[in-house]
Amino acid sequence: MTAPTPPTPPFRDPHLPFAKRIDDLLSRLTLEERTGALHQFTPAVERLGIAAFRTGQEALHGVAWMGPATVFPQAVGLGATWNPELVRRVGEAVSRETRAMRARDERVGLNVWAPTVNLLRHPLWGRNEEGYSEDPRLTSAIATAYTRGLRGDHPVYWRTAPVLKHWLAHNNETARDTTSGSVRPRVLHEYDLRAFRDAVEAGAVAGVMPAYNLVNGRPNHVSPYLREQLRTWTEEELLVCSDAGAPSNLVDSEHYFDTHEEAVAASLRAGVDSFTDHGTDSSVIVGRLEGALRQGLLTEAEIDGAVRRQLSVRFRLGEFDPGADPYGGGGSAGAPQAEGGADEHAFDTPEHRALAQEAAEQAVVLLKNDGLLPLAPAHTRVAVVGLLADECKLDWYSGTLIHRSTPLEGLYERFGAERVEFAEGVDRVLLKTSAGAFLHVPPAPDTPEAVRGAEGALDPALLAGRTDLAPLTAGPEGTELALADWGEGVLTLRAPDGRYLSVAEDGYLRASADQPGGWVVQETFRLEPHGGGHLLRHVGTGLPVQVAADGVKVAPESAAAAESTPAGQDAAAGAGPEVFELIVTEHGEEAVARAAARADAVVVVAGNDPHINGRETEDRTTLRLPAQQELLLRSARAANPNIVLALVSAYPYAVDPTDLPAMLWTAHGGQAAGTALARVLAGDVSPAGRLPQTWYADDADLPGLLDYDVIGSRQTYLYFGGTPLFPFGHGLSYAAFAYGGLTARAEEQGVRVSFTVTNTGADTADEVVQLYTRAMDPSVPRPLRELVAHRRLSLAPGETAGITFELPLSAFAFWDVAVGRWRVEPGRYELLAGASSADVRQRTTLTLDGEPAVPRAVLEHGLDAAGFDEQSGTEIVDRTRESGDAVTPVAGQEGELVFRRCDFGNGAREVTVEVSGEGTVELSLDDGPVLAGLSPSAPASGPYEYVTLGAPLASPGVPVATAGVHEVRLRLRGALRLARVGFSA
Repeated sequence: MTAPTPPTPPFRDPHLPFAKRIDDLLSRLTLEERTGALHQFTPAVERLGIAAFRTGQEALHGVAWMGPATVFPQAVGLGATWNPELVRRVGEAVSRETRAMRARDERVGLNVWAPTVNLLRHPLWGRNEEGYSEDPRLTSAIATAYTRGLRGDHPVYWRTAPVLKHWLAHNNETARDTTSGSVRPRVLHEYDLRAFRDAVEAGAVAGVMPAYNLVNGRPNHVSPYLREQLRTWTEEELLVCSDAGAPSNLVDSEHYFDTHEEAVAASLRAGVDSFTDHGTDSSVIVGRLEGALRQGLLTEAEIDGAVRRQLSVRFRLGEFDPGADPYGGGGSAGAPQAEGGADEHAFDTPEHRALAQEAAEQAVVLLKNDGLLPLAPAHTRVAVVGLLADECKLDWYSGTLIHRSTPLEGLYERFGAERVEFAEGVDRVLLKTSAGAFLHVPPAPDTPEAVRGAEGALDPALLAGRTDLAPLTAGPEGTELALADWGEGVLTLRAPDGRYLSVAEDGYLRASADQPGGWVVQETFRLEPHGGGHLLRHVGTGLPVQVAADGVKVAPESAAAAESTPAGQDAAAGAGPEVFELIVTEHGEEAVARAAARADAVVVVAGNDPHINGRETEDRTTLRLPAQQELLLRSARAANPNIVLALVSAYPYAVDPTDLPAMLWTAHGGQAAGTALARVLAGDVSPAGRLPQTWYADDADLPGLLDYDVIGSRQTYLYFGGTPLFPFGHGLSYAAFAYGGLTARAEEQGVRVSFTVTNTGADTADEVVQLYTRAMDPSVPRPLRELVAHRRLSLAPGETAGITFELPLSAFAFWDVAVGRWRVEPGRYELLAGASSADVRQRTTLTLDGEPAVPRAVLEHGLDAAGFDEQSGTEIVDRTRESGDAVTPVAGQEGELVFRRCDFGNGAREVTVEVSGEGTVELSLDDGPVLAGLSPSAPASGPYEYVTLGAPLASPGVPVATAGVHEVRLRLRGALRLARVGFSA
C-alpha cells in the first residue's frame, strides 16, 4: 500500500479567496515565525514549504542595483513628458524586466519601491530627480500610470507590487532624519496627501514607505495619517515598509523614544508592517519586537495584522500559485510558471530599447527658440562642448547600462562625425609636489574594465572600491589629468584613459572608477590654498592627500608636519599632507572657444552629475550653474553667437537666456539620451516636453528649504506671484497650435469643458493641452491657477482635435479648516486652456452653486490650534507622540494665530486653553484689545503634559463683548504648546 497523499492545506488552494488562505497560513505560523516575518528579509519556513521573501526592489526608472537593465529617463524626465500612457508602458517594461531578472537571480525582489510621489516643492531639494512634478494632480497622474504598468492588468495577480515613496511631505536632505516640516491642514490635504491619495485610490498600489523626516514634530514612521488617511482610501491591504535604518533613528538620532522596544511597537501600531533596518540581519529588529511583546507594548493581534498585510502582497504576486500566476516565477528563481509566462520575462528587447528612446525624446523641453532650431544636418557644422557633452550619467537609483548614447555620439550618428567637433571644456592639469615630482597614473592592466554595479548588489552602498590596480605615484613623468569643477569647489580628476581618480578602503589613490558614484562618492576632491600651493583634499574621507614611498594616499592630517616640511622634500617624509602646485596645461574655456569659432552652431551641454552637489543626503545651495560651466558658456558665446544651451540635469537652473538664441532642458535621459537629443536638434522630432515644475529666476525667489507652507510662503506655480524664468507647464514646439471654442457647462456631478486644438504648423507634432481653474472671488487664499486636466496628443499639419474634459466638482474644492473637510465654495470660477500655466489661449467663466460657508461654532466646538486660517511666527508640533497637533512659537519669536469668522452666538463669558510648557497665550477679537491672558503657573514636566487654563471674558453686569461673529487672534509667547481653545457662555 502507498501512503495516502496528504490533503492540500487551504492556503495552497487557489480556488479559495485570498483572505481565507491568509487566515489559514497565519494559523499555521508560530509566533516566532510571525515575528520574524516583520523584517525586510523574511526567512523561509521550510516545514511549510514557504520561501524566503524580501520587501524592496528599487525600480524608479528601470530595475536598479541588480546589474544590467534598461535605463529609462529619470523620474523628473518622465514627469516632463506629461504623458501617462507612455509612462504606463515604461512601468510595464520595468516590471517585465524585474520578472526576467528574478527568474535568474533570487536577490531580485517583486515588491518594488517605486514610484516617488513627493512633490517637487523646492528646486534645491537634493532628490528632485526622483519626483515627477511640483503639482499634485500631474504627479498622481504619472504615478498612477507607472504603478498600473508595474502592477499589470490581471484582475487577481500582480506582476510586481509597487510601494509609493516617501510618506509624507519630504523635500529636504539636510538633517533629514531630525528636521520637522510644519504642515498646516490645508497644505496637508490640498497638496501633500493628494498625490498619494489619487494614486492609491486608482487601485494599483501595494503600499507606501514613510520618509525619514518629521511632520509637525512627529517622525513619519509613527505618523497617525497612516491609519487616519492612507488605510481609509482603499479596501486593499496596504503594506507599509520602513525606510532603511529609520526604525533605529527613532531612538538613535531623533530621540523620540527612550528604547528601541518602544520605537518598534509605536511604529507597528501606527501602521509600519515591515522593518528595513540592519541590512540582511533580522535578529536585531526581531529581538526588539520580541522585547516589545514581553513588555506588553505589543499584542499578538497587532503582529498578526502586519504579517497579514505582507502575506496579502505575496499572494497577489502569485508566490503560492506558481501554476496559475500569469506572470510566472512569483515565488523563486526557477519556479514553475503558467503557460505563456515566458512572454512576461521580456528583457532588453528591441521594444524596450525603442521605448527608452521614445521616452527620452518626449522628455525634451524646448525652453527658448529664436529660430536657430532645428539645425540642418546636411548643411550645419556643429561644435558640441561642455562637461556633459560626452556623458551618459546615471543616478543612485539607476541600473547598469547595457546600451549608451551621449550627446556627442548622438550628433555623430545624426550629423556625421565629419561635421561635429568636440571640446569637453575640462582643464588639463599636472599636480607637482613640493619636491618637484609629478603625480603619475600607472598604466592599467590590459583586462576588461570593471563597471561599477555590473554584478548587482542588494545594497550598493556596501560595494567596495577597487584595490587590484596600482596606486598613483610621484615621479619625473607626470600624468595630465582632466579637472572638472562641479561647483562649490568640488572637483573630479580623470586620467587620460577615462578612469577617475578614486580612493578605496585602503586609503590609496587609484585611477579606478568608470564614473563618480556610490553612497559616499570616492571620486571627488577639493583644492585648498595652502602655503603657496594647494592641499588636495578627498571629499569622501575628508582627508588630505600625501605622497608616501609606497604610493599616493589619503592620511590623517598633521598640520605641524606639513608646516615643518623643508622646501624640496616630499611632505610624506614629515608624515603630513602634500602641498601641490597646480600646473594648467590647457584651459577648458580656450578649447571651447576654438571649437566654437570653427562651427556654424554650438551646442553647449551643461548640467549636473547626479552623484555630486545635489542628490540623496545632499541638497543644493543655489540655482546657479557651477562657475566653470558658466565660464564655458560665456566663452562659446563670445566665439559664436549661434548657441544652443542644452541643460541636462536633475533639477532647474537659473540661467539668463537673454543672449541665447536657443535653450532646452532634459533630465538625464537614460540609455538613449544622446540619440534623443540629437533627433530633437535635427528636427526629426518636434519637442513637446513640458516643465513639471517652476523654474525660478533667482535664489531670492525661493523660500527656505524647510518651509513647507506652500500657501503662506507663496510657493510653486500655485501661489508664486513673481515672474519665473520659465513657468510651470512651459515648453515650445517646432509647430504652432491654435486653440478655440472653449465652453464650460456645470452638470449635476461636475463640469464639462470642451475646446479645439489645431496644428497650424507645417509638421506633425505633439501638443500638451493644459486646463487650469481659478476661483475668482475666494474667501481664503486659493491658487492663482490650478491644473485640473491635461492631455498630450499628436496632430498632423492642419489637423484639428476636439478636447473634452469631464471634471468632478471635487476639482474645485478646497480644504475648509473651519469644518475640517472639503468644500466647493459657491461663486465664479475661471477656466483657462492653453499651452502652459502662463500661456493661456482660451478662457471662460462659470458659476457653481457650491456649499455656502458657515462661521465656526466656537461655543460648541472650540478651536483646534492647528486649524488656523493664518499664522506668523509659529510652527505645528505633535500634541502627543501618537496623534494630534499643537502650535508653538518659533524659538525666540512671538507667534500669532488668526481664526476668521468665529460665531460666538450671544457671547462667551470664559475662555479655556489646553497648553503645555511655559509662556503666555493672549486672546483678542478683531483688532481690539487683549481680552484675556493665560499662563501656566508652573512649567509642565514634559512637552506632552497639558493643563487646562481658564479666564473670564465677561462678568455679571458687564456687556458680553464677544457676541456675534468675530476674528479671533491668539498671540503666543515663550516655550509653550497650545493644543486647543474652548469657549463657554
